[in-house]
Amino acid sequence: MKSFSSYLRVIVLVAIAVAGTEYLMETEPGQWAVLEYPFAGVFIGIVIIFAIAIEASLASLKNVLYQALSEEGKERYHAAETAKASKLEQKWESFMQSMTKSKEIEEEHEIILDHNYDGIKELDNRLPPWWLYGFYATIIFAVIYLVRFHVIGDYTQAEEYEREVASAQEEIEAYLATAEDLIDVDNVTFLEEKDDLKAGEKIYTANCVACHRADGGGGIGPNLTDEYWILGGGIKNVFKTISEGGRPGKGMVAWKSDLSAKEMQQVASYVLTLQENDPADGKAPEGEVWEEEE
Repeated sequence: MKSFSSYLRVIVLVAIAVAGTEYLMETEPGQWAVLEYPFAGVFIGIVIIFAIAIEASLASLKNVLYQALSEEGKERYHAAETAKASKLEQKWESFMQSMTKSKEIEEEHEIILDHNYDGIKELDNRLPPWWLYGFYATIIFAVIYLVRFHVIGDYTQAEEYEREVASAQEEIEAYLATAEDLIDVDNVTFLEEKDDLKAGEKIYTANCVACHRADGGGGIGPNLTDEYWILGGGIKNVFKTISEGGRPGKGMVAWKSDLSAKEMQQVASYVLTLQENDPADGKAPEGEVWEEEE
């Protein structure tokens, strides 16, 4: 595996594998699947190994076939490879010549000007076609732009800016709606979906029944079924209490290190549904009656 074409084939194959992986696997904007998912990186590594192994095998097979040739056959092979290389070199030189339109050193006397500054002479080279065509393209673009925005009167820069800002705001709102870890006490809302309340019940059962009982009637902790609240009711206050903990020295710990923001939102929503319960031996009210502010 020493030829340029071998390296090129490996690079192309790996690039296709990477592009396919990034296209088929869902990731957040700006993230790479090969970095976010370990098995994607493993897959790319396997592709690289197989590509190198195939090229090495082909090179070995080519070498075996070469060794099997007679001396005359080897000479013909070398002659063919040299001719192929010469043709490729000629094509490359021809391409570069067509892109620059420059004169060969031996022909520069045809375009030399009379200007002479202390032995420094000037050549009258033609403009490179790539530059010239690019310049023509800018002229065409300028004419189209002029007609579109200054003659016909398409949208203005202010309108374009407002559209882009509105589009960006929609994307931000869509992202915030699905970004569970960005929930905080300022934007938390009550969850009404059964799946969320069911998840909240599981979290409550695993972490809260020891102090508040399964029905919310209260034990070590206060009664969660009445209208009295020590640190305030409503989804925002309950979420904050779960996240930051209760009063110092009263046993209610902060759960923000153990539960995600989404999980705290779910359990806070479930806690508020406990007010529908009517435990027979509920703990006496603590705190003050809390009413939702309008």
